[in-house]
Amino acid sequence: MATAVDPLVVSVGPRVRTLREAMDLSLRDLAERSGVSAPMLSQVERGETSPTLQVAARIAAGLDLRLSQLLRLDEDGIVTVVRREERRRGGSDGHRYEIFTPPLPGQRAELSRHLLAAGTSTGGPGDPPMHEAGSRETALVERGSVALVIDRERHQLHAGDCVTFDADLPHHFENPGPDKASLLAVVSAGLRRS
Repeated sequence: MATAVDPLVVSVGPRVRTLREAMDLSLRDLAERSGVSAPMLSQVERGETSPTLQVAARIAAGLDLRLSQLLRLDEDGIVTVVRREERRRGGSDGHRYEIFTPPLPGQRAELSRHLLAAGTSTGGPGDPPMHEAGSRETALVERGSVALVIDRERHQLHAGDCVTFDADLPHHFENPGPDKASLLAVVSAGLRRS
């Protein structure tokens, strides 16, 4: 006689393993962070056992997620398309931005485009807040020239240049040139640095 497979076991185990590995955590590391034993975590990851809600909540906390994020209760599926007219937009004083990625719970990366008029910078009123601890940012200058000011250092960048830095440090981009500048930025939220 065939036994029924609990869909929660099937979906949670591989997700826990993927998230743990993306954070560069061993089973022992996650056990320490969550208070769930390494053998129990191993059984969950292999789909051998279904965690109780209390255990799942502790695993989620160890992965810096809410339980609903771990279980993907807030998501509508595995693919999300953001249409041009659905992009989130903002900015002020010569800096405009649009965010291409959807605002999903547990989203670990965000892609945005920033347009800077001559003589303006990011980081003004109406701009997004500073990034969370452990965040990294990669920016590609599409057009014009910009300066990245971070940790009291100035880095001059031109069209085609790409920079990666710790985004949880105070920083901003400036457009010192006479022409408009644009850059694409990817922020990886909360990823641990080695």
